[in-house]
Amino acid sequence: MIRVLLVDDQALVRGGFRLILRSERDIEVVGEAGDGETAVAETIRLQPDVVLMDVRMPVLDGIEATRRIMARDGPTRVLILTTFDLDEHVYDALEAGASGFVLKDIEPERLPEAVRLVAGGDALLAPSVTRRLIAEFARHRPAPGAATGDRPAQLTEREAEVLGHLARGLTNQEIAAALHVSETTVKTHVAHVLGKLELRDRVQAVIFAYETGLVRSTSS
Repeated sequence: MIRVLLVDDQALVRGGFRLILRSERDIEVVGEAGDGETAVAETIRLQPDVVLMDVRMPVLDGIEATRRIMARDGPTRVLILTTFDLDEHVYDALEAGASGFVLKDIEPERLPEAVRLVAGGDALLAPSVTRRLIAEFARHRPAPGAATGDRPAQLTEREAEVLGHLARGLTNQEIAAALHVSETTVKTHVAHVLGKLELRDRVQAVIFAYETGLVRSTSS
């Protein structure tokens, strides 16, 4: 059972998501919060698997709430909710440790799948809007001492290739097709990339690829 905490300052939004998720046999809504401060407290108390987190809220915004939750190094993952597909604050939330984001107008049948994906340890990066957002903000905010597109020394040539495909938002299945290998092989490569670069998940891998220049934003 995937345990979910709903966080949004609008009760109507929380109610809509609650109805959608409660219809799923493998998902349980264990709590709700209307601001970031309450979200942090409820996360500590309830230890949910996934927090559906709004960005703009009173008392404490979703970005800082995400940062505090992820700083505890617990099992909880954060999935950001946003109204705008190019919300400038979403990149900050990803940097703070969120595992991806979904728009509030997401099709009802896709929300449970997004929750399952994040709960399973993956990151929600497939939608093209996510690629555009990360590329845009990484382009304007290069990391100090960023490389010039060279392969990271820790990675093999194939692992760097897989990282490049990850940064463009490809799924494991799509990467497998592009490289003519099995999905199991791709999963192994992804695990090696994350381990060698000490990255938490695919979101951090994408940010790393853009900020170090391994993948250029104009190529996405």
